[in-house]
Amino acid sequence: MIDIEIQNETHQSELRIKALAVPRIGEGIRLKEPGGVWASYDVLDVWYQKADYGDVWVPYLHVRVTPGDAAHASAAPVAPAAVNRAQAMPIEQFLARFEGAEDHKPVKLTLDLSED
Repeated sequence: MIDIEIQNETHQSELRIKALAVPRIGEGIRLKEPGGVWASYDVLDVWYQKADYGDVWVPYLHVRVTPGDAAHASAAPVAPAAVNRAQAMPIEQFLARFEGAEDHKPVKLTLDLSED
């Protein structure tokens, strides 16, 4: 995992994320807004600075909200739908839908790897 410092031009804030790859200039990323909704951001600039803790170079991203996503980013967060408990069923009935007519039989595992 790579620690990436992100400087958000839209909200004038900084945050740190962990990622598997560093996005390139012009690519888009999804970040969580302060209001809790996800928004698309464009990567404007990428640079590397030497970290304080050794011979490591930390990537920095300069991002701005994608123009088409600006209205969505400023929208109020949507409350999650309420759970309808009337639809709940016991786990046994739920699992019976996926199992065959026969019960599952346990399989004895032999973990002894020694040769006879």
